[in-house]
Amino acid sequence: MQTIIEPFRIKSVEPIYFNTPAERKIILEKAFYNPFLIHSTDVLIDLLTDSGTSAMSSNQWAGIMQGDESYAGSPSFFRFEKTIQDITGMPLIIPTHQGRAAEKILFSILGSKGKYIVSNTLFDTTRANIEFSGAQGVDLICEAGKHPTVPAPFKGNMDVDALQAFINEKGAENIPLCIITVTNNSGGGQPVSMQNIKAVKQVCTTHKIPLFIDACRFAENAYFIKLREKEYADKSVPEIVRELFSYADGCTMSAKKDAFANIGGFLAMHNKELAQHCRNLLIMTEGFPTYGGLAGRDLEAIAIGLIEVMDEHYLQYRIRSIEYLTNKLMAAGVPVMQPAGGHAVYLVANEFLSHIPVKHYPGQALVGALYLHGGIRSVEIGSLMFGKYDDHANLIPAQLELVRLAIPRRVYTQSHIDYVSEVIIEVFENRNNIKGLQIIEEAPMLRHFTAKLKPIE
Repeated sequence: MQTIIEPFRIKSVEPIYFNTPAERKIILEKAFYNPFLIHSTDVLIDLLTDSGTSAMSSNQWAGIMQGDESYAGSPSFFRFEKTIQDITGMPLIIPTHQGRAAEKILFSILGSKGKYIVSNTLFDTTRANIEFSGAQGVDLICEAGKHPTVPAPFKGNMDVDALQAFINEKGAENIPLCIITVTNNSGGGQPVSMQNIKAVKQVCTTHKIPLFIDACRFAENAYFIKLREKEYADKSVPEIVRELFSYADGCTMSAKKDAFANIGGFLAMHNKELAQHCRNLLIMTEGFPTYGGLAGRDLEAIAIGLIEVMDEHYLQYRIRSIEYLTNKLMAAGVPVMQPAGGHAVYLVANEFLSHIPVKHYPGQALVGALYLHGGIRSVEIGSLMFGKYDDHANLIPAQLELVRLAIPRRVYTQSHIDYVSEVIIEVFENRNNIKGLQIIEEAPMLRHFTAKLKPIE
């Protein structure tokens, strides 16, 4: 097969500062075994997140110079607005400083005690904003999505039968919103099929429940639809994207993902009354509706990035690069999410470190081992991030115990990825030397960002 090359040339570089395992051991201890507490200059390959870490294009940098910083009515906003309207078909566009701000506004209005927000799988800040409103977040992932090492084409799908059963049990009047995350980040970066989106929409329409899309990685999901659903093979990515959004009443987006931007996000919708409530709250917490907490230069960069991300040469390279690393790890026997997702490689931590019980956080232990051995920063998506406690302070584990290595867009080359695979394989070969962890300090919500841990002696 012909090599798929990066569809860009490198114009500017920044240095990587190398350190030794002995130095990293001290750094890890001082950070209490939490990668969020490590300084970025102490990281060789940073795969903590793909959010806000992308390399912007020359066109985006040029757009930044054209950014108009007027407080109200900036032409940068109107270009931003029109781009999103053209892509989504939604007329009402509300800028925010990032995705979680859009979630905070939306769920502050729709969420309250006794309400349920249903999803294929909610990510960390989405769930936290739902729970902060008093509502409960409910994950209804399809059966295939519960088995990380068993391949299936659309493991990010929502379980439609479970959705119908949940509505019957709780009552549609208590479910103000259904939200589908594309691709399914907590579920291994796995895509959602168009067929599933249409089926969920049908159920929601029957019960008059609004359907929103968490659109952080909409272009990657659309490309998977093109590859894996036969009826879309000859459709362009923008056509697939437009159909995907046509089934939704609204969407939230962090532009720090599939818009290549370093900051920014938005809410988009059809409902004028809801949009007015959102704008009122936006003015209180974010800024005027034509900038929403963003500089004009950021609005320009997002508008340009949203177009660039739908280029099929880029998407082919992006999806294949994730598949490349996944295949190398599979060949070495490393337990990894199959098939490859769209933005990250996910290690199955409870199988990788089968000697460490879930209560000792095997995912977080693996995160520490990857940093110690190779200077790679990753993130646990398991019981540290999503675990809860019962009434007796016993851990209620997360559904999956994963470690995510999120690949920033247009940042690392194949040699960087080869290095990552070598480090993971070497850690896997010496996995029995890795110890579990215990929490010594934690916050009541989103604890994984600031928690302090220590090794089990």
